[in-house]
Amino acid sequence: MGKKLEDYVVTIPDFPEPGIMFRDITSVIQNPEGLKLAVDGLTDMVRDLDFDLVIGPESRGFIFGVPVAYNLGKGFIPVRKKGKLPRETISQKYDLEYGQAEVEMHKDAIQPGQKVVIIDDLIATGGSAGAAAALVEQLGGEVVRIVCVMELAGLEGRKNLESYDIKSLIVYPGK
Repeated sequence: MGKKLEDYVVTIPDFPEPGIMFRDITSVIQNPEGLKLAVDGLTDMVRDLDFDLVIGPESRGFIFGVPVAYNLGKGFIPVRKKGKLPRETISQKYDLEYGQAEVEMHKDAIQPGQKVVIIDDLIATGGSAGAAAALVEQLGGEVVRIVCVMELAGLEGRKNLESYDIKSLIVYPGK
């Protein structure tokens, strides 16, 4: 019997501070089998949906979103940190544990009525996924699903994303 995706995640206790169990996604993507399990699993979560584009927040959303878009013959739209995109953009601020961040998308990235899936590595508090969804909706698009490799259920990100269909490959109960 083969390994499960969870077997490729390295957990580092007490990082970045005591009491935190850090789930390292780099141990998944550095291993060919782990990367394949993650990309195949994400692809399977959206394969039967009616959608036009894949959206991926910087930077790990790029890692997982592009191969899924490629597998399914869809376009990929990056959501970047403020100031990184060269054309006219729209932006969305969101809360971090200590402060705020702001992300952007090209203003012409989505046409009204287009359906999208958002793909990222992690849902923690739901801030970055919520900001990406808000950008899609500002442009008249529809978020049909948010999918991620890992979810930290103890941080209750689903509460901040309760109006969306969310799927995760791995759900950890803690923070």
